[in-house]
Formats: sequence, C-alpha cells, structure tokens
Amino acid sequence: MHALNHILTPERTVCHIATASKKRLFERISEIISTDQPSLPYTEVLDKLVARENLGSTGLGQGIAIPHCRVSDCPAPIGALFSLEDAIPFGAPDERPVDLLFVLLVPEEANQEHLDILASIASLFNQPDFCARLRQADSNEALYFVATKAGS
Repeated sequence: MHALNHILTPERTVCHIATASKKRLFERISEIISTDQPSLPYTEVLDKLVARENLGSTGLGQGIAIPHCRVSDCPAPIGALFSLEDAIPFGAPDERPVDLLFVLLVPEEANQEHLDILASIASLFNQPDFCARLRQADSNEALYFVATKAGS
C-alpha cells in the first residue's frame, strides 16, 4: 500500500470542483479540511497553504499540484485530493494549468516524515496512467477509489 491509503479519506476527496482562481480554490480546500478536521481552524489552514504557495508554486507540471504545509494543531499527516472542473493557472514549471491537486498537511514537527510522504505522493502523481485514471473519475467515490487502489 502507498501513502494515500493512510492519509486520505472519502470526506477529503472531491471530484470536479468549480473554481476560477488559486485563491478561491485554497479557500474551498481549507473549508473542506477544517470541516472534516475541527482541530484545524479554517484560517490557519488557509494562511499556511497560502504562505507556502507564496514561497514558490507547488505546481509540478503536467496539470498536477501538491500544495503542502505544516500546521501546528495537525495531529498526524492528512491528505486531501481534488480534481477541478476546469484547469486553473498555478505557476507550474511547464506553465500548464492545474486540474489535479493533492494537498498534504503535516504536524509542525514532522520534518523527515513530511519529506518522505511528499516524495511518495510526487512519485505516484508522476505516473501518467494513475493521473489519467484520476482524471476519468466522475464522482467523489470514484476519485477516492482510484487514488487508494492504485498500486494495491
């Protein structure tokens, strides 16, 4: 099993989000995460994601981004997966707009664990077949199934 099975839940997996900008997307992501994880306040999640993104785009290329940050009240690493209805500009190295995002939040002190999980997720999203199956998903349930069954 890969890292997604341990950090992703159906409640944090959303297919075909409609959004016009990165800012609005981060607001929606923060809302979803803070609703699912009440110990993580909306404003803290949003502020941390935006602060990290301001350091440099988390867009990888090929329409994929992996926004990630450390959050003080995060009890354990958590992930959230989103596909977008329409791709949006994200400042990726290849300048391609993003339509798939995996968001990773980790505890403040999770230095090496953060890097290990991030590397595992990046490796998974570097597989064209995996990303194609995610893009073909037409519901939250289908998106979650594809993400958690890959490589199993």
